[in-house]
Amino acid sequence: MIWNLFRHKKVDEHPQFWKEYLDSFNNETPQSLKEHRFVVLDTETTGFSMQEDRILSIGCVTLIDNKINVTDNFEVYLKQTVFKADTVKIHGLLKGGKLIKIDEFEAIKQFLSYIKNDILVAHHAHFDIGMIDKALIRNGLGKLRNKSLDTGILYKKSKHLIYQDHLKNYTLDELCEELKVEKTDRHTAIGDALITAIAFQKILSRIFFKKKFSLKKLFK
Repeated sequence: MIWNLFRHKKVDEHPQFWKEYLDSFNNETPQSLKEHRFVVLDTETTGFSMQEDRILSIGCVTLIDNKINVTDNFEVYLKQTVFKADTVKIHGLLKGGKLIKIDEFEAIKQFLSYIKNDILVAHHAHFDIGMIDKALIRNGLGKLRNKSLDTGILYKKSKHLIYQDHLKNYTLDELCEELKVEKTDRHTAIGDALITAIAFQKILSRIFFKKKFSLKKLFK
């Protein structure tokens, strides 16, 4: 009993935006694939270590009914508590500069408000979602509850690749080459989110063309 009371007290101490995010999963979601809002995201980071590196920016665009809504977008730049000069040549984000940057806590607050309980899509989703989960945990919150899809995995499913090719780990650049997606604003979070969204759109079109596909099958 004492443990249960302690647990409830801890939950009550969470900020309101986190409670609202969790509550969103109690809402009924569309069962049709065409009605779902997919949030396609990308992060730019100081490196590839989930323990040591930090998020520099988050970019998102959305799809509904396999149509990209470019006006429904999200982009934030974070203050750099970790700085690695050798990665600036990749993402171009300086520790100072003219970009408006917010702290990590405010960034995840805005991000959760934007995504709600929608399905997340990313290329190599494990990394982007893992980095965001680490940021949430650093700020005393839990991990993301959203379902997620990886365009690299979906692409291989859509091609019905033979076993040897099924093991191939496609980069975003390789996926763009395969699907004839123009690489505009590569290595910016919002640019890579849009590129990934176009790739996702083409993959879904291929799946729909082959056979009627349900939302449940998409996650298998």
